[in-house]
Amino acid sequence: MEFSDEPLHLSINKAARKIKKRETSSLYNALRSIYEDSTFVAEIGGLWPDLPVVANLRCGLWYTPRFDATCYFKSTDGHQNNWSFSTARLNLHLAILSGQRGGCIIVDSTRKGKRFPDSMSKTIPIWCCVLNWSIYNHLQRTCGVQEEGYSINFDWDTSLHLPSWVPQTEKAAIESLLPKWINEFESCGVDISSLAHALKKPLRPLWISQSTLIWLNEVPSYQSWDFTPVILVSASGQDGLVKQMVQAEFSWRYIPGAGDDEESWARGLMPDLFWKNAFRIIDAGPEDCNRMVSEIVERDRVYRTQRGEYVPQVKVGAAKYLPSEELGLQVIDSSGYLKNETNLADSKGVFWIGSTCIAVASIMDVCDESVDFDCMLNCDASARVSVSMSTDAYLNLPIVSSKMDRFSLYRSLTSAVNFAKFQLLRGKRMLICCQNGEDISICVSLAILTCLFDESGNFDGGESFKRKSVTKWEMRKRLVFICNFAIKARPSRGNLKQVFAFLTSEEEH
Repeated sequence: MEFSDEPLHLSINKAARKIKKRETSSLYNALRSIYEDSTFVAEIGGLWPDLPVVANLRCGLWYTPRFDATCYFKSTDGHQNNWSFSTARLNLHLAILSGQRGGCIIVDSTRKGKRFPDSMSKTIPIWCCVLNWSIYNHLQRTCGVQEEGYSINFDWDTSLHLPSWVPQTEKAAIESLLPKWINEFESCGVDISSLAHALKKPLRPLWISQSTLIWLNEVPSYQSWDFTPVILVSASGQDGLVKQMVQAEFSWRYIPGAGDDEESWARGLMPDLFWKNAFRIIDAGPEDCNRMVSEIVERDRVYRTQRGEYVPQVKVGAAKYLPSEELGLQVIDSSGYLKNETNLADSKGVFWIGSTCIAVASIMDVCDESVDFDCMLNCDASARVSVSMSTDAYLNLPIVSSKMDRFSLYRSLTSAVNFAKFQLLRGKRMLICCQNGEDISICVSLAILTCLFDESGNFDGGESFKRKSVTKWEMRKRLVFICNFAIKARPSRGNLKQVFAFLTSEEEH
C-alpha cells in the first residue's frame, strides 16, 4: 500500500475555499440569486418605462424575462493597461436605438467583488466617447453644409465620463489613447452621417447598482437631460453583501453575478428556458432543483427535435431580389435613419448582408418554410440538415470552434469560397449557417466577401482580390460592414486569425 505525502486533513483556508466553491457552484443558489436580482432590474426599468432594456451578452440575458435588444461589450477591453476600442464590436445598432428612443438601459453583472464589471465602468464609457468625438468631428466638417433637421451645437459633449472610483491617473492614460481609437473608428467605413442623424444629443453613461440611492419621487425625466443617457445597471450586490437566506423549508446562499460563466453551472439551461419555468424551479428548492432542471432541458431538447429544429426539412421558395443598395454602411431608410435590426433581418433571425445575396443565420433559425434562399452552406458540425434541394445547392462543412481545432475553419474556407463562387455566378441567394449564427458563419461570409467582391460591393468572381494585397485593416473594414447587418455577430479572435491566414495564403497562389 502506498501512502501519500500530503496531509490527511485540509488546512482551514483550503477547506473554506472548497466549501465556498461548492456553494457558489450550486445550481439552485445561482438561479435563486438571479431571480432575486431580477426584481431590482425590473424596478429600474420601471423608472424609465419608455427606454429600451438591453442585455449585455451573455451574462445580462439572465436578469429579466424580456429584453428589447442585446449588445456585446467585453470587460477585457476595459481591464487596466489593456484598454481597447474594438471595431469588431461596434454595437452601432445600440447607438441608433438609443438615438431613436432617447436613451437605453443596459443590464450586466459581475462576480469579481466590484459594483460594476469593467465593461460598464470603462468599455462602454470609452465607446460613448469615441462615438461622440466622431459625430462632433463630422458636424465640424459639415458645418458649412447644414445637416437637414440638425442644428450644429459646438457645445456637443466629447468628454470621457468615467465613474468616480476610476483613478484620475487611469482616466488620463485612457484619454491619451482616444485619438488613436477615434481615427480607427472614422477610418473603418462607418457611416457617421447616419449616426449624427439618429443621435441629437451626445451619449453619456450613468451608473446604477443595488447600492445606489434613488429618491422615487424625484426621478428625473430623461427628456430633460442635455445628453442621451446610457443607463448602466449592475444587477447584483457586492461580495460584501453575500448572505445566507433562510426559509421555512430550506436555506440558500446568495451569489453576486450568478449569471456569469453559465457553462460552469447552468447544466444546459438557457435564460429563456429558465424564465419559462422560473416559478416552478424556484419553488422546488435546492433538493429538487437539479432534477427539475435536467427534466426541463431534456424535454425542451426532445420538443425541438420533434419540431425539426435540429433536423429541419428546408423548402426552397422562389427567389426574391433585394433592393440594390451599395456595399457599405449607408443603408438608410426614408426617414434618414440607419435601418434597425427589424429591417435587416427577417422574422426568423436570418440576416441578409446588404445586396450581396448572402445571408447568415443560426441553424435553428432556418427550419421555417418562409425562409427564402436558393442554396445553403451549413457550417455546423453537430446538426445534420435534410434539405429538399439538389446536391449542388447544399454543402455541409463541419467546422468546429477554434478552441477545439485551431485549423478547422482554415481547412474549410477553400471549399466554402468555391461553393459560393459557383452559386453567385448563377445569381443564387445563399444562406450560410452555423450553430449560433454569430461566429463561424460570420467568418465564412467574411472570407467570401473579401475573396469574391470588390470594394464597391460588386460581385466580380475574385478579380479584384487577385490584384490587391489584403491587410488586416482591409479585412476589418469588411467585418464592420457585415456586423452592421448581422448585429448579433460575435466572431472569435481565433477564427478571425484563421480567416486572415487563409486570405494571405490565397494571395500567394
